[in-house]
Amino acid sequence: MTGVSVLTLAGGRPEHLHNMVLGLIRQAHRPIELIVAVMQADPYTLPPAPFPIRQLTIAGDALPLAAARNAAVQAAIGDALIFLDMDCIPAPTLIGDYVAGLAGLEGVLMGEVSYLPDGATAPGWTIERFAAVAVRHPDRRGPPETGCEICDDYRCFWSLNFAVRRTTFLAAGGFDERYVGYGGEDTDFAKTLGDRGIPLAWMKGGLAYHQYHPHHMPPVHHLDSVVRNAELFEAKWGYRTMGHWLYAFRLMGLIDDRAGAPITILRRPDAADHALTGQQRHQPYADTTTVIDLLKARAAA
Repeated sequence: MTGVSVLTLAGGRPEHLHNMVLGLIRQAHRPIELIVAVMQADPYTLPPAPFPIRQLTIAGDALPLAAARNAAVQAAIGDALIFLDMDCIPAPTLIGDYVAGLAGLEGVLMGEVSYLPDGATAPGWTIERFAAVAVRHPDRRGPPETGCEICDDYRCFWSLNFAVRRTTFLAAGGFDERYVGYGGEDTDFAKTLGDRGIPLAWMKGGLAYHQYHPHHMPPVHHLDSVVRNAELFEAKWGYRTMGHWLYAFRLMGLIDDRAGAPITILRRPDAADHALTGQQRHQPYADTTTVIDLLKARAAA
């Protein structure tokens, strides 16, 4: 492969993107460029790097994630593409691991992700420190012991940290830009991969450390786009995606999602809903399963 382009989407959280760039600078196998699809009014001020950093302004106010990823690919010049969320810091071997993996698989590779607690990325952070404090999300399976392992369940795909050859991405047709806002575009892309016979695989390595930031799971702050995108997915594929989130919303009394009818939003999330789903400062990640278990226990009581 002649070169690796790293692609990320960015809006707000400048310190997270700054740390990502530092992680890329420390790579054993450096990228030939970083493409930043900027979803805010102004470009970022970033540290100097030994590779070009190009910032593309993406129009739209409602998180045009699918369109932003496609635009980043169109701007990239590498024949290998690594998609990394802006709140991730790559381990020093991430790019080299992906290059080795893509040499043996013409498909989509999913690297490892570990979650950092609050305060782990204070100035002077080190990868060694990350390795000592990071944890894996319980809803995500671990990597194979070595190499790559084909994943037959395309619902496992997650755009947070993955790599693909440029030719493979174009053969898949990219992300469906009708998905606007949070949710659904990942599963839609993966469903297309499966329909077109493009392999999806877990890999050992390709490790990224997810930086702490407050979040909600299930994402009540994106209720409208989750509902809209679930219905778009159903119209396209014949069934709904994001069922875990929809189930939680139903238990919370936010929606009526009975089969055979459009999803109805019954009420807006209130302060209690945000408190229930919000990530606490002591938690490295937010967890929908924990919220569902709590809601079911309340109902049983």
